[in-house]
Amino acid sequence: MALLRVLVVNAGSTSLKLSVVADEGTAKEVASLDLVDRDAVDVVGHRVVHGGSRVGAVVVDDEVAAELAAVTELAPLHNEPALDALAEARRALPGVPHVAVFDTAFHATMPAVASTYAIPARWRDLGLRRYGFHGLSVQWAAEQVPVSRLVVCHLGGGCSVTAVRDGASVDTTMGLTPLEGVVMATRSGTVDPGLLLYLLRHGVDAEELGDTLARESGLLGLSGRSPHVHELEAAADAGDEAAALALAVYVRRIAQAVAAMTTSLGGLDGLVFTGGVGEHSARVRDGVCGQLGFVGLDGVRIEVVEAREDVVIARAARAAAAVGSRG
Repeated sequence: MALLRVLVVNAGSTSLKLSVVADEGTAKEVASLDLVDRDAVDVVGHRVVHGGSRVGAVVVDDEVAAELAAVTELAPLHNEPALDALAEARRALPGVPHVAVFDTAFHATMPAVASTYAIPARWRDLGLRRYGFHGLSVQWAAEQVPVSRLVVCHLGGGCSVTAVRDGASVDTTMGLTPLEGVVMATRSGTVDPGLLLYLLRHGVDAEELGDTLARESGLLGLSGRSPHVHELEAAADAGDEAAALALAVYVRRIAQAVAAMTTSLGGLDGLVFTGGVGEHSARVRDGVCGQLGFVGLDGVRIEVVEAREDVVIARAARAAAAVGSRG
């Protein structure tokens, strides 16, 4: 029987990608939903960054859509555009199943020692834990580099570093939200909680605080000019000290994260760079690896892997749609 043809809707923090995936290796990009050949689509797979407690792909109905909307505040840069795209696609393609596939699901294998915050039980009981993100990208990378102890650096608009043991996530830098972890394009990454309390006590309200940490920080905040690595590299080469500092902080935080994930794995067999920056900036890759000499990278497999979240989404959407049709 022919594989179901999947329209993949991948709404990231900085882009919206549409592609029809006919099999595990073939994808045809589509410029907009208006240009989708409705007769060429059997199921629609949606990347949803934060799935809350859900650990598997799910066929979306109004109830599921409402549940996903309820966790939007934990990943507003991602879930808001994803849910907007989901609603638009359900209107445009009402006759096919729509399946939500979650970035958080891959990290459900993290042990409690990696997922638990050092906060009182009354807060942890509210579901406040480390979920992790970029799971679809990390899963694909781990399939391409099947070593026992792997660290995956997904570096794009958002950035995370994940420890993968035998194909399963055991630790990662992002937490309850996609704000935690290494420096990103416009997101701060991890900062001292006391810094946030200081700002709240000195007139910065929660909305401004969240917006600034998500949209005005990271490489943009450090450089004062751009969130884009290639632009900062050019500026640094031209003598811009702020751009050079931004890149130096960025690379150091990533290298530190790789070392931390290596600790979680008890060693390192492979290191993957993926995502827009991971794939295209040799300067960042060389900078990270240059700071990890003490780890002993001579025996480590270092790979650049093209991000193919669309393949993972399509695979999960087909499986969920097939189960739904049997149910």
